Formats: sequence, C-alpha cells, structure tokens
Amino acid sequence: MSATLTVTREGFGIELRRGSFQVSVDDEHVGTLNYGETLEKPLEPGRHALRVRVGRYSSRTLSFEAGDGQVVRFRCHGPMVWPRYVASLIKPDIGVTLRHAS
Repeated sequence: MSATLTVTREGFGIELRRGSFQVSVDDEHVGTLNYGETLEKPLEPGRHALRVRVGRYSSRTLSFEAGDGQVVRFRCHGPMVWPRYVASLIKPDIGVTLRHAS
C-alpha cells in the first residue's frame, strides 16, 4: 500500500503572488498548482521533504512522515499582506506559505 500527499492552494483574502506554483517532493517535481486547486500524489511510506515554489520565490522545506495508507495534507498560498510580499523580495524562501493541514 502507499500513502497520499494532498497539497491545496488556498488562502484568506487576496493572494499577491500569482502564477502556477511548482510542487516538489524530495527535490523531485511532482506537479503544478493554480489558485484554488488541489494536487494529490501517491507516495511511498516514509520520511519526505516538501517544497513549493513560484519563480525565485519558495516556501521553506517541510519534512513529514507518511505512514502506509495515510493521507498527509498541506495548504499553501502566496503572500496575502504587503509587508510579507516586500520581505520576500529580500528573503525569497518566505515568498510562499506552506503549512500542514489537519
């Protein structure tokens, strides 16, 4: 059996960074997300690293454990407020927010 990774691109309010987000698991591209979309990918059980990026901007890399038959859920979105958007121009790895969803 395998595990399933689900990444949903949604936020509250207006997203200031547009375009398609590239989703990578263990440094391997697994799909693309537009606003409001959800990506589902099967995974081998075990420890993995997830990162989402758009151009030079990205999320921080999040490590997670996927158990056999488990669905692991994450949410991501671009900056929703101007201060974070401006800060991401200097520190690109805060340009996308990625969080574990319950």
